[in-house]
Amino acid sequence: MSNGSASTGGLFSQQVWQQNQALITAIRDMPYNRELAAGTLPSSAFQHYIVQDSLYLRRYSRALAVCAAKATDDEAADFFANSARVAIAVEKSMHAGFLHQFGLSEKILDSAKMSPVCQAYTDFLVAACYERSYAVAVAAILPCFWVYEHVGREIARVVIAPNPYQAWIDTYSDEGFAAAVRQAIGFLDAAAASAGDEERQHMAEVFELSTLYEYQFWDSAYQGNDWPKFDAISER
Repeated sequence: MSNGSASTGGLFSQQVWQQNQALITAIRDMPYNRELAAGTLPSSAFQHYIVQDSLYLRRYSRALAVCAAKATDDEAADFFANSARVAIAVEKSMHAGFLHQFGLSEKILDSAKMSPVCQAYTDFLVAACYERSYAVAVAAILPCFWVYEHVGREIARVVIAPNPYQAWIDTYSDEGFAAAVRQAIGFLDAAAASAGDEERQHMAEVFELSTLYEYQFWDSAYQGNDWPKFDAISER
């Protein structure tokens, strides 16, 4: 079985990764990521993704901060607090560069609204981190780390250069990012080791839901999905 290039080999992490293997493979092979690797992804799809990802990271950082507050040891608390800061830094630096590259004003983010998928995904993450246990919170936030690292590594293996999306590929195929993902997987396994059967079941459920949202997030960017306009509704 393939556990992803950042796998620590922990029992629970192996279990949930294998349980979601078909979905993770579908994410890797979806048109958005195949075309991104080839450099043929329409710029409109990537622009949609970048705007939504900027909005996503603002709320994801808050979920990470809550996870840090609930952490059961200092190392985990420091890791998730730092990850919350990094999420904001990514949103400000890499995304600003892409907005400039594709001729988009940064002001677009001030008026942008979350797509239905982005709204649903971030609502789910924030609720999971606020309302559920630390162990369940870690399981909810992990797919964003792990799936991105896996996809980034897989794309880097087959990327066609020159590629207009190379900066994105470099970010998520970087060994430093993989090391951070291994740490996060370790915290998942540590939390699972201390959890009871029911809590581990909840952890597996939210891990799957987050992974499903990852698929939907990329697919939504590729399809250009957004909220229906009022005029479109009234004409039905």
